[in-house]
Amino acid sequence: MDGDADSVGEGTAPEVLALARTVARLRAEIVDLKGVIATAVVVERAEGVLMGRLGISAEAAHELLLERAARRGRSVLEECWITLGRAGAGTPPPSGSDAPPPTPTTPCVRTRGTPGPAAAATVLARLAEGLVGARTGDEVAELLRGELAPTEVPDLDGVMIYVATSGGALELVGHAGVGEVVAGQWRHVPPFGGLAALQALADGEPVWLEDPVHDARRHLLIGPPGRWPARAWLPVSRDGAPGAVIGFLRTGPDPFDPPTRDLLRRAVRLCGGLLRTFERPGPTPPGDAAEPGGAPAGLDAVQGILDALAGPAVLLTPLRGAAGEVEDYRIDAAAPDSVDVAGRRGRELVGLRVLETYPTVAGTAVWEGYLDALTTGRPYEGEPFTYEEVLAGVPKRSVYSVRATVLGERLVVSWLRHDGDEREVRRLADMQRLGNLGWAGWNPVARTAVWSEQVYAIFDRDPALGPVRLEDLPHHLPTADRPAVSAAVSRLLGRGESVDEAFRINTPHGVRHVRMVAEAQTDGDGHPVEVHGLLQDVTARQDAERALLESERDVLVQRGRFEAERALAARLQNTLLPIPEQSLELAGLCVDVAYAPADSGINVGGDWYSAIELPDRSALFVVGDVAGHGLPAVGTMAQLRFTAKGMTVTGSALPDVLDRLNRLLLHTAADPSGSATATATMVMGRYRPSDRRLTWVRAGHLPPLLIRGDGADYLPQPKGALLGAAFGSRYGQSATDLLPGDHLLLYTDGLVEDPGEDIERGLSRLADTALRLVREGRGETLARTLAALRPRHRDDICVLHLHVPDDA
Repeated sequence: MDGDADSVGEGTAPEVLALARTVARLRAEIVDLKGVIATAVVVERAEGVLMGRLGISAEAAHELLLERAARRGRSVLEECWITLGRAGAGTPPPSGSDAPPPTPTTPCVRTRGTPGPAAAATVLARLAEGLVGARTGDEVAELLRGELAPTEVPDLDGVMIYVATSGGALELVGHAGVGEVVAGQWRHVPPFGGLAALQALADGEPVWLEDPVHDARRHLLIGPPGRWPARAWLPVSRDGAPGAVIGFLRTGPDPFDPPTRDLLRRAVRLCGGLLRTFERPGPTPPGDAAEPGGAPAGLDAVQGILDALAGPAVLLTPLRGAAGEVEDYRIDAAAPDSVDVAGRRGRELVGLRVLETYPTVAGTAVWEGYLDALTTGRPYEGEPFTYEEVLAGVPKRSVYSVRATVLGERLVVSWLRHDGDEREVRRLADMQRLGNLGWAGWNPVARTAVWSEQVYAIFDRDPALGPVRLEDLPHHLPTADRPAVSAAVSRLLGRGESVDEAFRINTPHGVRHVRMVAEAQTDGDGHPVEVHGLLQDVTARQDAERALLESERDVLVQRGRFEAERALAARLQNTLLPIPEQSLELAGLCVDVAYAPADSGINVGGDWYSAIELPDRSALFVVGDVAGHGLPAVGTMAQLRFTAKGMTVTGSALPDVLDRLNRLLLHTAADPSGSATATATMVMGRYRPSDRRLTWVRAGHLPPLLIRGDGADYLPQPKGALLGAAFGSRYGQSATDLLPGDHLLLYTDGLVEDPGEDIERGLSRLADTALRLVREGRGETLARTLAALRPRHRDDICVLHLHVPDDA
């Protein structure tokens, strides 16, 4: 401990003595480190000169130096200085050297951007000489960029140098050409996967990124991808293990050719010695034996336990002097939630010494508590204390409560941090901004008020004007809102009652809706002495509720209109159509009728049927379907039904009836004053009982189904297009003789159609079902039974069943 430690008097406090010994040890380490650095720099520089002159690798240059030193009876350092002196790159070597002159290199022809052997050797020699004077990581990065970019790697735009921390993260120690913005964003890189720099460090092998699209899918790229389409990350070895990584960022898209890769590898090897001075020591691997002064072995189990803890905790190993006194403590394990005032977290704390890292702890109650716990074995639980440390020139205070428990010869220390930090303040501000709410405090006794920034934003008030006192708040409201708020403030300030009040405020940008929740703290007599409240701008919510109410009102109005229209259409439909379900005898036929409106929707449809006796004792059967729903469909249905009935009664031929109905719909659609542009399908038949002949026509309608004996077949269809589709449509006519026992079905598409199903499948299902029902003896109610088998139909169903009696 030499001078500083020995100069401390015998009556000095133990913690001061320990701190003085720590300072003395650190000074000695700095002196030793400077000597190591100086020696390493000279050796690395000499190796670089030999690499450049002879075109050999770093390992071969090192072996050559050792061989020359042994052959000439010199130390390695002396041989290095002699080599540097002959190269004209440093202090002249001792006289009497018999080293051979430099070996000349032979230039060779090369393409632009592809380093040749001679040019590469020259660049490496200049790089080795420049590294001697480099003192910072930025200087090393600038040197690499300056030597490689002009001729050897012309599109080299940036260089980044990272060193590994004890927690596996990366710290940026040098950069050139990347800009301060990118450097600031990527100064600290946590140990997450997918980063090429971390992969190179973990594998000990270079990572070449030469395809931006493919690389962006596999790796998290540092900086903008478009700026550097080609990148390389090369690890720097430290005692056989990578301890740093250097990134070369290129603006050109060309891949790294073999000569360029070799040049970058050799350049990185030259930087290895100097980068050792920038690297942070890593933690002792679990299970390894401890080196002198290092972390003890066998701590992997303790670290595993701490890894499972929720909260901050560390394991401290006391470092004792020759007389057994505690000089310092070393952190040998840390829980993931352990964070110090500098932001180091979890395993980044492992290996740190308490007095070196937190010197102001010396002499505090915590320091004495640690010593007492080690001496007595009793746990130490301290009162909250204030710890202050200067970080980046700015004093930072934190309040902690600390607990220490003995574990063997060590201490398990946990703590609770009481004060909020800047991050928590930012989170609170973000929460207020995102929730559009703020806090306010009023002191009725001192007649003072305090507002958060967001309250000023809610009131649209200049902070220079200060907050509004609680008793003055009603004066900032519209007249209609003042009585309720005044009463609430009176209850709050008079009786100390909590209030939850919504009101409006006048701002330069219009009226806003505000909700205030406040409560009072009272003295022993129940008088309010302090009021705390939250104010939230609920204007957006009020606007949304108002819009929702207006929308609901519009929906109710529209629903009322629809219901009225449905009711009217239903009454018209009931008036126009016969009884929905009935059985009757007509022209010697047994007729079964079924009509079922759609299950869904609020509109009635345009399906209809007619079954009437004509003047010549024949019978007319019609089934039709108007496209659409509601009053227009019902109106069109009435037109078609009565027109068809009237024309047939007056003796018009069936094809003529369809032709005139088609022209009627087309005329209505073309009439500007018309309210309908409807189309319709229709099947119409005239049955003559004297010879049991059915003459029928169709207009785009599904064919009738004839059930005879053991078969069910659809009648061949005559020509006939949809009504209202086109002028000039022609309608054909077919005739079928019915036999005793026959069943004939006329129907609308609601009986057979299902969404997403082919119509042929529906027709086949109807034929099979109808035939089965007839065989089962249910033919008398066939129409009603078929309609009842469709309980969830989306369209109206109309079925007309004609049965020829067996004794006809």
